[in-house]
Amino acid sequence: MWQLMMSKLAPPDRTGAYIRPSSSFRNFVSTEADNPHQPATARYRLFVGTGCPWAHRTLVTRALKGLEDAISVSIVYPSEGGMWVMESETFGCNTMPELYQLALPGYQGRCTVPVLWDDSQKAIVNNESSEIIVMLNSEFNEFARNPEMDLYPLDLRSQIDEWNEKIYQSVNNGVYRCGFAQSQAAYDSACSELFAVLDEIDRSLLMSRYLCGDRVTLADVRLFTTLFRFDAVYYSLFKCNLRRIQDYEHLGAYLRDLYQLPGVAGTCDLEAVKRDYYGNLFPLNPGCIIPAGPDVGILLKAHDREKVPNKSGV
Repeated sequence: MWQLMMSKLAPPDRTGAYIRPSSSFRNFVSTEADNPHQPATARYRLFVGTGCPWAHRTLVTRALKGLEDAISVSIVYPSEGGMWVMESETFGCNTMPELYQLALPGYQGRCTVPVLWDDSQKAIVNNESSEIIVMLNSEFNEFARNPEMDLYPLDLRSQIDEWNEKIYQSVNNGVYRCGFAQSQAAYDSACSELFAVLDEIDRSLLMSRYLCGDRVTLADVRLFTTLFRFDAVYYSLFKCNLRRIQDYEHLGAYLRDLYQLPGVAGTCDLEAVKRDYYGNLFPLNPGCIIPAGPDVGILLKAHDREKVPNKSGV
């Protein structure tokens, strides 16, 4: 029964390894003349689940850029079976499947979050988090409190992209490859790869404050939301239990550094993360018992990352 449920939720390949399906809506907000989705304030909203790391990326980027007044947020919650249910009725919809049907009648794909939604067009612009955060970084600067903050600068893009590719495969998706593995070999491979890359990141953080030098970038945003959940959820529930993030000398302090950036802590809800992961989001905890810890207060301890010399050459 468990394997049948997991196969529907997390389809494996023939070796039992988890394969993440691709996102379906890949349009962009831009100022190009023929683009129906033009930058504007109070026109777009994010549909997010606070427990979801992919949705959390968009909230962190929105906070760092200071876009809270320009782009609204609608919260959804996982029901039994993992369907996202809206906090309140929106555009006549109460669930994300209903919203997807409103945007594209007859849609048969996955109804995931985050979603960047265009209120005026009643349309899903994009449901791929990695692309949404690029748009939030660059396309709404005239409405942002922090337009000078560039999280994807031209001079660092090749380095950011290199980190993103490695981190996505081995860490962001790597924890899911561990938790959703349906064979011992698939789990062993994913777990080994996950901690090899975490070890590599920890070593690199000896040389620079952030992944790409002394500036926060989208690479840090994308890594942060996985690290924030790691000790509370992935370490135990997803069997990523070789080491905790707080056990790493540099990676643990780096997590605290990012958490303490202005606006970031306000996007973090550890109780919601535990409620969703140990509750309705995944069939990995049949009793739905939610663990008491860890204490989020540890993320407020001093990190001293501002003292790290930038030796990376960036």
